[in-house]
Amino acid sequence: MDRTDQTTHFGFRDVPLSDKQTLVNDVFHSVAQRYDLMNDLMSAGLHRAWKDVMINALNPPRDERLFSLLDVAGGTGDIAFRAVRAAGPGFQATVCDINPDMLSVGRERAVARHLEHQVSFVEGNAEALAFPDRSFDAYTIAFGIRNVPRIDLALTEAFRVLKPGSRFLCLEFSTVDVPGLDRLYDMFSFKVIPQLGQAVTGDAESYQYLVESIRKFPKPNVFAEMIRAAGFLRVSHQTLSGGIVALHSGWRL
Repeated sequence: MDRTDQTTHFGFRDVPLSDKQTLVNDVFHSVAQRYDLMNDLMSAGLHRAWKDVMINALNPPRDERLFSLLDVAGGTGDIAFRAVRAAGPGFQATVCDINPDMLSVGRERAVARHLEHQVSFVEGNAEALAFPDRSFDAYTIAFGIRNVPRIDLALTEAFRVLKPGSRFLCLEFSTVDVPGLDRLYDMFSFKVIPQLGQAVTGDAESYQYLVESIRKFPKPNVFAEMIRAAGFLRVSHQTLSGGIVALHSGWRL
């Protein structure tokens, strides 16, 4: 069967795989201007701590050594800006996102922060990156890979564009593993988050999708195997906040 004819789970609905990217684009077109505000409300600000854990793991050089980061699905620039603050003057970040609305927000923020000389923004697809082989010293993707229709292709592309000795880091929602917390988390996710989306952005349906997409994402051990299948070694993951999120790591060696 041709890949484009396959069906994937989009939230709790089954839709043709070829339609998923259009649906994801519609979601982020709707929420782009208030995306980070909604992240604060949905996570009670915890997303900031989770992202700090990712930047600490990235550990970019703080001196003048050249270091090139590719941040995928990070259109608003949040991860890139955090990495710049942690790095030295030799650091450069390229933000690649398929959604022009998210990229527009990121570019405006880069100018406001006077970081346009260190952070650039490129429209592109995680499944087919328009960068040469072995171009980057690190690849990050935060809360974005579950929205990629063909995750295996995105992982293969991540491996391709990384230099030998470079690291892949993926921050993504995971499976709550604390008894009791799982029920509270489900209640908050399905009852509160769509209502917040409606109140803040006027769009409850997009946030219903975002909640449902989390439940469809592979469990940490399964996703780790997918990372290994793409060619990465020393694959590991750590769960945060009782398993609400996980930071996945792999090395191109």
